[in-house]
Amino acid sequence: MPYIAVVGSGPSGVYTAQSLVKEARVPDVRVDVLDRLPCPYGLVRYGVAPDHEKIKSLQGTLRTVLQDERVRFLGGVEVGPALPPAKLLELYDAVVYCVGAAADRRLGVPGEDLPGSCSATDFVAWYSAHPDARDDGFVRGVRTAVAIGVGNVAVDVVRILARGAAELTPTDMPQAALGALAESEVRDVYMVGRRGPSQARFTTKELRELGGLADAEVVVEEAELALDPGYRDPAALPAAVRRNVEVLRGWAGAPRRGAARRIHLRFFLRPAEIIEGGDGRAAAVRFERTGPDGLGGVTGTGAYEEIAAELVLRSVGYRGVPLDGLPFDAARGTVPQAAGRVLRGGTVSPGEYVAGWIKRGPTGVIGTNRPCAKETVASLTSDLAALTGPERVTGDPLAGLIAAGVEPVEWTGWQSIERAEAALGRSLGRNSVKIADWEGLLSAARHTGDM
Repeated sequence: MPYIAVVGSGPSGVYTAQSLVKEARVPDVRVDVLDRLPCPYGLVRYGVAPDHEKIKSLQGTLRTVLQDERVRFLGGVEVGPALPPAKLLELYDAVVYCVGAAADRRLGVPGEDLPGSCSATDFVAWYSAHPDARDDGFVRGVRTAVAIGVGNVAVDVVRILARGAAELTPTDMPQAALGALAESEVRDVYMVGRRGPSQARFTTKELRELGGLADAEVVVEEAELALDPGYRDPAALPAAVRRNVEVLRGWAGAPRRGAARRIHLRFFLRPAEIIEGGDGRAAAVRFERTGPDGLGGVTGTGAYEEIAAELVLRSVGYRGVPLDGLPFDAARGTVPQAAGRVLRGGTVSPGEYVAGWIKRGPTGVIGTNRPCAKETVASLTSDLAALTGPERVTGDPLAGLIAAGVEPVEWTGWQSIERAEAALGRSLGRNSVKIADWEGLLSAARHTGDM
């Protein structure tokens, strides 16, 4: 009976487990899905915005896989110095790392590390109740916020900042974040891209949501949009890009309605510096005006503009993080691999595999992880006969994990967390509300008696 470990319980990890149990060539496989956190689902729980219930409902699909009798969820298991990759290979016939790309790309401009300037990921972690998140007083004393970047994550943080408390209360947002956002005095939110609207990475669905908020309106500058040749003549653009441009054209011609909050969409502005205020915090962003270079990129014009802001959120992409004991390509931010097989010094490392963003980089959408996982599982199953000899794994690896000092949170522990979050929501007059700290999550996981 082969035992496979999948490290990471987000979409790429769960799709890998799903492919493994569906693989006809391995009918008796057992898969342990390990996660550092006591909760499954990865970025579906901690990255998808709380007001995106349709996308969050993907948890139901992931849940079905994790409840398969051949799959076991083991939370609270951190791969690192105490449990290195070499130890996992002693316990399992093969290990698939699906650890994502957890680091943010930096802007590389002066003032980036000022208080009030941070990554969008940190902000998302705070309002999504990630137990590692810190409450840095993100919106305290803020009237104007700037999100640098024009992808879906930037759209998410702009939308959350512009939503009213009544729109956020039905979500599972932690109570502290909800209270802070309800009391915030944010009135102007900017989303700024260095290129034009025809190069923006957001999807039309996400973009349109900005125009449907109850107490916010979208402001665009048609003269700025017109710098993009694709804006003037969108007919030749790909369909998805053309729809984005058409939405922006509609907003450019719409009258202002005097909403309480304004969302400003700006383009062809490249961050040059985050300016420090008298209190030592971020006070403004200095941008250089850019223009199309005729090659699909932009070039600086030497003209500058400042946008005052007490909160600056960078959202310009992600990078993988090295995992102690695994090879790492620092230039690409990924683990070196061939068809999912980990390469050490250019040579396949028997029994070690990768899937998801740590394999291919931060590209695609959630569904892209399915074919990525299938490719890796195809490689693994082709190799399995060589990995499972008589001298290999015998017995349940869980005993070895416990002997290594791990105290896993199993599925019953996760169910206890779910019940505790439902009870917390009821006590607050809300739906289920996330527990936002390690102590609370682990305490809830230990109360498994009321099944």
